[in-house]
Amino acid sequence: MKLETWELLSYIVTVFGFPLAIFAFMIEQRKERENEDEEVYQLLTADYTDFLKLVMANPDLQLRSNCEITSLTEEQQERKLVIFEILISLFERAYLLSYDEKMSNKQLRRWRSWEDFMSEWCEREDFRKILPRLLQGEDPDFAAHIKQLAAKFSA
Repeated sequence: MKLETWELLSYIVTVFGFPLAIFAFMIEQRKERENEDEEVYQLLTADYTDFLKLVMANPDLQLRSNCEITSLTEEQQERKLVIFEILISLFERAYLLSYDEKMSNKQLRRWRSWEDFMSEWCEREDFRKILPRLLQGEDPDFAAHIKQLAAKFSA
């Protein structure tokens, strides 16, 4: 082959191949991010399932009922506080790892499931009462977000 032919082929590769390689790289990066997001979601969901097992292991606290028990012993109150602390820690982790102001549709669907969990707990008056104490030292953006959710159920 002549030098001109090789030169022409190198221009064709440069003009078409290089942008195509960049495009393929970008698509691969996007898939990787989506896989990472899905993995984080699955891990957080597994943690929430473990939390629900903890709730089930403490039926005397009636944490899944809508009524607040007012006659808890000191030991029961302590267990309830610790369980709520674990829950807030889980919610904060979900917020920090999943929430973003600019989310794709998939990310938004995942995040809304976490907001549903948070709202479900914010419906509980006993949870709302202790929420300021639970949020001490937590991420300020997360604290503002869950307070806003809880405010929907107050009054």
